Amino acid sequence: MHAPAALFEPTRLGDLTLPNRMVMAPMSRARAEADGTPSALMAHYYTQRATAGLIVAEGTHPAPAGAIGPDAPGLFTDAHQDGWARVADGVHAAGGRVFLQLMHAGRLAHPDFLPEGVRPVAPSAVAAGTLVHTSGGRVPAVTPDALTEDAIGELIDDFVHAACRVVAAGVDGVEIHAANGYLLHQFLAENANLRTDGWGGDTEGRIRLTVAITRAVAETVGPHRVGVRISPSNPFGGLDESDPYGTYTALVRALAPLGIAYLHHGETGTELDPAIRELWPTALMVTPLPADRDKPEAAADALARGADLVSFGRDFLANPDLVTRCRIGAGLNEVRPKGFYGGGEAGYTDYPSLDPVHPDPVTRH
Repeated sequence: MHAPAALFEPTRLGDLTLPNRMVMAPMSRARAEADGTPSALMAHYYTQRATAGLIVAEGTHPAPAGAIGPDAPGLFTDAHQDGWARVADGVHAAGGRVFLQLMHAGRLAHPDFLPEGVRPVAPSAVAAGTLVHTSGGRVPAVTPDALTEDAIGELIDDFVHAACRVVAAGVDGVEIHAANGYLLHQFLAENANLRTDGWGGDTEGRIRLTVAITRAVAETVGPHRVGVRISPSNPFGGLDESDPYGTYTALVRALAPLGIAYLHHGETGTELDPAIRELWPTALMVTPLPADRDKPEAAADALARGADLVSFGRDFLANPDLVTRCRIGAGLNEVRPKGFYGGGEAGYTDYPSLDPVHPDPVTRH
């Protein structure tokens, strides 16, 4: 079926005008250099997909301990910043807009791919009880070190410094990742956050770090450049949330006064979804359920339920021209899982497109 006309309407996001409401979701692809510097191939990949209303580039760690696996991009050195500048230049030259997701792996990091002497950290010393991906294959997660009060302060500074590098690289904004089992989500979940200090113990304590980081980043780079991603009830990484409605309505109420550009919400199919729409004052970006549903139909329903933007993941992965294909009702390329994580062009930049071929990204001088 053809996608709804509303999906192709322009809309405002912070101080940006987006040409359509289709968002390319952040997806880890493991194509950075060994030191975490975004590669030229990454710049080409994102430039190919610049017709998205907004690209949210993949999870990027703001500190060495935050890496999610081998060849994951970082943003805490000058080389990292230069690599992301090349991505931004390419996307902008092709007429696109791009935010960058800042993500800390927390207890899903592993010493096998962290720098020597760097350990995984988390709200509490509780192992994830799951497997993590390393260059040698999938191995059990280790027990992380519990963050001290001082280390939490340093972590907030890490996010702020990385966000400053986002802006310096010419990227349009930053998405704070508080979802999908990673560090900020670990603070939100009762079975990972066993703290009894002000960073845990009750709902107010468990949401405190996400709010503190968001506030600090927004105050530094401007709220119009900031989004937050949440995925209530997502069990990835062994998380278990006993009261997602209470946790996330409290979190949304605490974030709302900050005036940030958007909230990126992974739908739950429960009463929480309309509650979040009611509580959230700016743009609401939605990842609709179910994940395997016909995407134009899912997008139409999400917009009808009050979403301002609709996030597409694997469809953008396999279709650099997804906007065109949805607009004209063309078939989609088949997703090739073999190229999901790591490697070269195969399964990454070699998917066929109906759109004109964009040139390789320009390099900032």
